[in-house]
Amino acid sequence: MNEASSHSQERLGWRPASYYPDPAIRALDPRFEKYWLKLSAVERIATGLRWAEGPVWFGDGRYLLCSDIPNQRIIKWEEETGAVSVFRKPSNFANGNTRDRQGRLVTCEHGGRRVTRTEYDGSITVLMDQFDGKQLNSPNDVVVKSDGSIWFTDPTFGLLGNYEGYKAEPEIEPNVYRFDPETGKATIVAEGVLGPNGLCFSPDEKILYVVESRGQPNRKILAYDVSPEGTAISNKRVHIDAGPGTPDGMRCDIDGNLWCGWGMGDPELDGVVVFAPDGVMIGRIALPERCANLCFGGVKRNRLFMAASQSIYALYVNTQGALGG
Repeated sequence: MNEASSHSQERLGWRPASYYPDPAIRALDPRFEKYWLKLSAVERIATGLRWAEGPVWFGDGRYLLCSDIPNQRIIKWEEETGAVSVFRKPSNFANGNTRDRQGRLVTCEHGGRRVTRTEYDGSITVLMDQFDGKQLNSPNDVVVKSDGSIWFTDPTFGLLGNYEGYKAEPEIEPNVYRFDPETGKATIVAEGVLGPNGLCFSPDEKILYVVESRGQPNRKILAYDVSPEGTAISNKRVHIDAGPGTPDGMRCDIDGNLWCGWGMGDPELDGVVVFAPDGVMIGRIALPERCANLCFGGVKRNRLFMAASQSIYALYVNTQGALGG
């Protein structure tokens, strides 16, 4: 059986690896070897979603939340029992999620064209739904910096139809924003990004990475230098040219490697791709579905959770997620 037909067979139904090391994991560079736990395999921990996005780990409760955008819900997976339940429905077409430095859930919502915070009592606070009197587009992904500021991307994807939001005309250009919850002040930190999507900081917060998902001719991962005071960015550059790949959401580990959701188009590319800090692709985790986003979690933040189309997958790795993811 050739490689292509083998992959199509895999797509008919996913099965966990029956031996170690898991053949779904590949080192493309010797630097990946130290992160690859040879006695760990990819696990499918939940399925039955329509479009999984925005996973976020709650270590104090030992559970994962994950958006299921078209189904208008956020689902909850409990690590101790494996139980899956509905955390929130309707979710207002929630997409990206993270936690602030006080542990509260911060969510990008396509439906309300807004970024919200879930308070300790479960009530929802609208942090930002407009800029200069104009409605936001459809906030996509979000990270919180150590100073408490909230950084998010605002492409138009949730306005394109009624499947992942409400069809509408944009009022403002797609931008990357910084919002200060203490003052309520918002600033545009990056303009001119073609389809701003996933974003994350390097572990020392000196670099901001942003996925340009409508880049021409290829999608790109951009890098910016963060100003010393941490409120602005500069020196825009192409950190990674994705070629035929489709990067989406991403997170850094403590060594500064980028773990990126990847795929769509060529099934051989579906899964997660790992890049060293110098931008070299060093490893790949093959999945039978396109991976949109991921996060690190588990008791030691060494378990990679991958939101991939209709399912959520998990894999123990020999590193930890950087703080703030």
